[in-house]
Amino acid sequence: MSDDCFHCGLPVPEGASFPVRYRERTESTCCAGCQAVAQTIIDSGLDGYYTHRTQGAGQAEALPLELLERIRLYDSDELQQSFVHIEAGNVREAALILEGITCAACVWLNEQHLMRLPGVISVDINYSSHRARVRWDNTRLKLSQILEAIAAIGYRAHPYDAARQEALHQKERKQALTRLWVAGLSMMQVMMYAVPVYLAPHGEIDPDFLWMLHWANLLLTLPVIVYSALPFYRATWRDITTRRVGMDTPVTIGILTAFGASTWALINKVEHGIYFDSVSMFVFLLLGGRYLEGLARRKAGEAAESLVKLVPAFAHRLAGWPGETVAHEVPVSQLVAGDVLLVKPGETIPADGVVLAGRSATNESLLTGESRPVGKTVDSTVIAGSVNLESPLTVRISQAGQGTRLAGIVRLLDQALAEKPRLAQLADRFASGFVAALLLAALATYLGWHFIDPERALWITVAVLVISCPCALSLATPAALTAASGHLAGLGVLTTRGHALETLAKVSDVVFDKTGTLTHGDMRLVETHRWGEREDVLALAAALEAGSEHPIARALLAAAPAAHPTAQEVHNIPGSGIEGMIGGETWRLGRSDFVAELAGPLPSGLADWQRGHTRIALGSRQGWAALFAIGDTRRDDSAAAVAALSRQGLTVHLLSGDEYEAVQRLAEDAGISQFRARATPEDKLAYVSALQQRGARVLMVGDGINDAPVLARADVSMAMGSGTDVARASGDMVLINDSLALVPAAVTLSRKTLAIIRQNLVWAVLYNIVALPLAMAGHVTPWLASLGMASSSLLVVGNALRLVGMRRTTAATAEARPAGISRPGSTQVQQP
Repeated sequence: MSDDCFHCGLPVPEGASFPVRYRERTESTCCAGCQAVAQTIIDSGLDGYYTHRTQGAGQAEALPLELLERIRLYDSDELQQSFVHIEAGNVREAALILEGITCAACVWLNEQHLMRLPGVISVDINYSSHRARVRWDNTRLKLSQILEAIAAIGYRAHPYDAARQEALHQKERKQALTRLWVAGLSMMQVMMYAVPVYLAPHGEIDPDFLWMLHWANLLLTLPVIVYSALPFYRATWRDITTRRVGMDTPVTIGILTAFGASTWALINKVEHGIYFDSVSMFVFLLLGGRYLEGLARRKAGEAAESLVKLVPAFAHRLAGWPGETVAHEVPVSQLVAGDVLLVKPGETIPADGVVLAGRSATNESLLTGESRPVGKTVDSTVIAGSVNLESPLTVRISQAGQGTRLAGIVRLLDQALAEKPRLAQLADRFASGFVAALLLAALATYLGWHFIDPERALWITVAVLVISCPCALSLATPAALTAASGHLAGLGVLTTRGHALETLAKVSDVVFDKTGTLTHGDMRLVETHRWGEREDVLALAAALEAGSEHPIARALLAAAPAAHPTAQEVHNIPGSGIEGMIGGETWRLGRSDFVAELAGPLPSGLADWQRGHTRIALGSRQGWAALFAIGDTRRDDSAAAVAALSRQGLTVHLLSGDEYEAVQRLAEDAGISQFRARATPEDKLAYVSALQQRGARVLMVGDGINDAPVLARADVSMAMGSGTDVARASGDMVLINDSLALVPAAVTLSRKTLAIIRQNLVWAVLYNIVALPLAMAGHVTPWLASLGMASSSLLVVGNALRLVGMRRTTAATAEARPAGISRPGSTQVQQP
């Protein structure tokens, strides 16, 4: 049995006996806590964790009774409001933060362990942020049981708190900065003593004083070896205990070999074998590179992560509305649907709701990508995370906590970040094999130079170990994808699948749904035809429809002025229209034949007016007053988006279940030459499948329940943010603000992302191809090797950060012509 704890790696106290049985052998643990955790992991059939982990677990301790009681409090529905989303069928989803995650194997262990609990539906853990999403059936399992199960394998879970997460990041950052400063100060002091030794002519410095300088360098290098380089040792030790090699293994071997050889040379007074300055320098450069790399990676993902931090901690709840109202400051976690809030200018709206009183504008840019203020009046909806800009608003909450639109966006974001793209998986596998090959190359280098020049053999080997660390190779893909996903989230395009950007860059065909995608999806007033000089026809129509909830009535009321006359003796004639008295005169609104009974025959020349739309007539005994065309209107940016996609070399298609005339007219207006009408969900699926069989890569854009199958079938899909939950769940990307202009913008960014990934991979491979032979040939010193390795990683991350700084390009501004876009003629295509 080993003298170190099998679970946490700490020394086993003398006389302690806490054995566990692992794969037909007995292993020692340091305490009852580690013994219990290790045995739980092994008995659960998850012993593969100990094979694949790259860093040790924290020392496990039995949960105190006080903590167990606190965990059980989380079963309260009131406490769960701020971090648990309740779905249909009593399915719940909790946002948790995990403590104790040190490597990818920890993520695997927690996911596998929780998935074995009865009632757990899914577990997704984001390795970079340690944020977990757990879905479970609350009738079979309680949240406290999930938290206890996590604690049973040596980890801690608690509700996600952005402030606490930030505090943990700050702690890690300060610790990394301290290690960097210790290495930097040591390097400067060591160089102060080493430079005179290098510059002074041989024999000029007294031998006793010379060796005193070397001993001083040893003492000054000790803090670097003992403290600053500790992260490298920890990672390497886990690699050794699990019989695998990681990226820190060659670094640790290089550091300890160089320090050990220098110490041996100092003790034996071998003057040309002392290089403490190189040891401290390349530890400083490695730590500096990783610190800057960490900052850059956080910057790459900050646009997406910032969504989590939008909701404020406190809100002003109004008691007594609508009578005597008093504002009380309460935690946002206590808000429930139905509460009335006062949102002051400059404050962030804490929940989704409807404006009861006030007129203002809100900034929803972080949620939708739309930078212009959005006007808000009575009955307007407001979104959690948006900022009230102008005047106080009184808001009634419709959704709070995990039910808000913002929380849904964050859930999709976590889902995307938890998935690892194919390119990233390939790069990781290659990097792992590369480390093993590097160690063999270093061994061969040492043996070769031992026969050529024994005095240089060690230092050349150290340079080989350090210069070709495959960090840049592993960072090439994830750095670019993180930066691009964050940039798209800032624009208003949420990436919900790991493969989406990679696949989007390769699409050849774009297929649009009609209703709710290329059109607004609701009934609107399209056009008005008036007789005579009457300008009040919309006001008259609104007066007759004032009490109706019919979609056509809502379309007329939305287009009419706020002030309109009052109708008396209003009668609704089902299937025909409405009749009422306005100003002592009888008016009718409805079908043409119904109005004709009162106003006389319809004037000639209007039989084909606005064919394809619903026509509503208005008239009185004085004659015909107006015809209103009601229909679903095309989105303003649809034609520009289609034109931009066409210029990108993509073929655009339109699929719809609507009638042929309506689909044909929309295709002509939007500039789409390939379309199909009266398509069922099965027809849409067959259409996309036929395109794919011809070798096309298909992007599908849709919004409805009937689009869910074809969204899932397409190579990559986009769902409209205002669409159904089913469509959003099926989409690989979500257009949060429904802006079609972002479709070609996303294609452009995806192609740029793929280009940068290729550049990063080419650079990482070429760097190693060039650097490794130079180091093996003895042309690179250890400190120069560490500088080259750090610079290589920084170059890869810096190249990826260009995606964050890209100008906010949209199809309307960057791709589409401002006016006079030529549109190809439309032809119906029944089969692709």
